[in-house]
Amino acid sequence: MSRRRTLGTKKKVALLVSAAAVAGGGAFVMAGTSNAAQSPQTAAESTVCQGLATALGNNQRFIEGQRSAPDAQSAARIANREAVIAQIKVQQEASGCAVGESAQDSQAAAGQPSQAASASAPASQAPPAGNAASGQQVCNVSTVTLSGEAGAPAASSNQFPAGTKLKVTNLDNNKSTTVEVTSVSGSCALLNNAAFEQVREPGKFLIRRALIEKVG
Repeated sequence: MSRRRTLGTKKKVALLVSAAAVAGGGAFVMAGTSNAAQSPQTAAESTVCQGLATALGNNQRFIEGQRSAPDAQSAARIANREAVIAQIKVQQEASGCAVGESAQDSQAAAGQPSQAASASAPASQAPPAGNAASGQQVCNVSTVTLSGEAGAPAASSNQFPAGTKLKVTNLDNNKSTTVEVTSVSGSCALLNNAAFEQVREPGKFLIRRALIEKVG
C-alpha cells in the first residue's frame, strides 16, 4: 500500500509540473504577443501621433523662445506650457504613440522642412499676420493643431495679441470655429482642446488644410 501511494503521488506531482510548464509557456507567448501589438507608433505611422507630436513641438518651441528672451511673465508661461506638455505625453501614451516624440523629431526623420521654416517662407511676400486687416486670411502655410490647454474654446498665438478673434476652418470637413486669442504660443494659431474638438476630423490631432482668418 505504501508503495502504491508513493507512485500515485509522484504521478500527480509530475502532471502538475507538466501543466505548470505548459501554462507558463503559454503565458510567456501571450505576453510577448501583447507587447509586440502595443509597440508605440511614430508620427510617420499615425496621423493621431503626428498631431500630438506637432502639439508637443509647438509647446517646446514656445518654451525655448521664452528662455532665450525672457520677460516678467516668462516663468509663469513656461510652467504652464510644461504642464501642457505633460498632458500631451499622457495623450501620446493613451493613443499608443511614442511618448515624448515632437514634431521636430518626426519631420527630421521624414526629411521634411520644419513647420517653423515653412511658416517663415512667405514672410517677405506678405505683411506680418498681426497687422492683417479684419477679414483677411492669415497664417497661410500653417497647419493647425491643439495647444493642449483646457477651458472654454480659445486660441493662442505668437503673432496676434490677446483679444484678437480668429476664424479657423478645416477645409477637409468644412467645420469652422471663431475664437479669441487669450495667450501666447509657439505658432501663428493654436486651438485649445475645446476649440479643436469643434473643427477636427474624428481621431485626428492635426489639420493640414486650414483656412485661418482674422475677423476681429
